[in-house]
Amino acid sequence: MPLIDIAAKMQRGLDKHPLEQSIKFDCMEDGAITLADGTAHLADMPADCTIRISQKNLEKLIAGKLNPMTAFAMGKIKVSGDMSLALKLSQLLS
Repeated sequence: MPLIDIAAKMQRGLDKHPLEQSIKFDCMEDGAITLADGTAHLADMPADCTIRISQKNLEKLIAGKLNPMTAFAMGKIKVSGDMSLALKLSQLLS
């Protein structure tokens, strides 16, 4: 699934559950999605919380095939910045 499709799914989540803060999904060489100002941007922008994850694992996360807590414990997700924002992911992905 291309990042643009993942961003569109995240946008639907943002439309239902707006965030006041910003979250960036850093997929390294594949690009980044930054959720800021109520919009899912296909851009590497400064954010309150950065989640470093491969595009492959981000696809699994979006599809519900990867538990965020398990992925974090296994090192598949690295979080920097405001950790409490990472806990709001389930709202965005529902």
